[in-house]
Amino acid sequence: MSVEKVKAYLSQWNLQDQVHELDQSSATVPLAAQAIGVIPARIAKTLSFQGQEGCILLVAAGDAKVDNAKFKAQFHLKAKMLTPEQALEWTGHAVGGVCPFAIENPQVQVYLDVSLRRFDTVFPACGSSNSMIQLTCDQLQETSRAVGWVDVCKGWQEETAQ
Repeated sequence: MSVEKVKAYLSQWNLQDQVHELDQSSATVPLAAQAIGVIPARIAKTLSFQGQEGCILLVAAGDAKVDNAKFKAQFHLKAKMLTPEQALEWTGHAVGGVCPFAIENPQVQVYLDVSLRRFDTVFPACGSSNSMIQLTCDQLQETSRAVGWVDVCKGWQEETAQ
């Protein structure tokens, strides 16, 4: 089970007990926000894209949308999302639970979008459609082993942090 793999992975930082499995689905931003009682923007959604020689995982705020021009300028590629089957193959996590943790494929690179930085803590999934963890942005960067921070999203600047 993917959530168990994520818990084992997060044990390196003694965070395994911080993973919460919910009674309801958290597979989408609105469902996750409702399930844990936060604004949708604080959900750290993980989007999977085709890379030049692998997969790009982009973790962004729940209210952010990928800006195609910014994405192309950053990655020198058109933003093309993986199919659900490809996402599972590359990341080991099914859509609805894709997260930046416990990724065993070295051809998967994780990037964090600056849209997350306006919050003290955010809530990424943990490998299943009903799991999450609350992390600071610094914890998210460390535990995801992110390549770095990028600015490839739009639509979130209009929202005020709550």
